[in-house]
Amino acid sequence: MARGHTITITTSNLHVEVAVHGQTVAVSDCPVVLDETGLPSRYYLRREDVRTDLLRPTSFQTTCPFKGKASYWSLELDGEVLDGVAWSYDTPIAGAEAIAGLLCFFPERVEMTVGTST
Repeated sequence: MARGHTITITTSNLHVEVAVHGQTVAVSDCPVVLDETGLPSRYYLRREDVRTDLLRPTSFQTTCPFKGKASYWSLELDGEVLDGVAWSYDTPIAGAEAIAGLLCFFPERVEMTVGTST
């Protein structure tokens, strides 16, 4: 890891809701929270907590030296496609295994609410 750069991954019982144009696309009471130096907290959700029927895989991928290779997902809702709205690390590198297969949404591209546990 780069000097001074850290990631911390913790399980949580925070209530997370994700909506697009007012329609709920994910609800979770057990997100995995990833805190990374210089970035806002990211909330990774189990696929069973996400309306995966609305997601479409993209061909876009990136590689993070701290987490591994990310795949991106578009969301199709009422005929509109929001490209690359979420991502996942299916096989993250050592140290980031706790986010394997979970989905994370760009909070600036969706309506995300994070509250206290229910």
